[in-house]
Amino acid sequence: MVFAVSRDFEPVPGQWYENLEEEESFRVLSVDEDSERLEIEYLDGDIEEIDLETWHEMDLERIEEPEGWSESDDEDADDDDDWEEEEEEEDEDDDDWDEDEDEADDERDEY
Repeated sequence: MVFAVSRDFEPVPGQWYENLEEEESFRVLSVDEDSERLEIEYLDGDIEEIDLETWHEMDLERIEEPEGWSESDDEDADDDDDWEEEEEEEDEDDDDWDEDEDEADDERDEY
């Protein structure tokens, strides 16, 4: 007698899975138990919303985070850092503008 091995995993946000039938890897982004829907993100960045019934029909296997995945997240974080630095520089420039404006006002007051 042969028993089928169930791979009926509960969706866990942040956990990576492979859909064995489609040979696609993805991670769970969020689970909304009230609406019984979850949001998943594929390796290529595509995001899809599926219902729990669809989830339970999938032949899934838990997998480790794919190599290089966190590196792409780090690049995004670096971009955010660059943006914040640029914003700080702009703020400094604004301070210079205020000082120049104050000096011009002082010179006008002298006349």
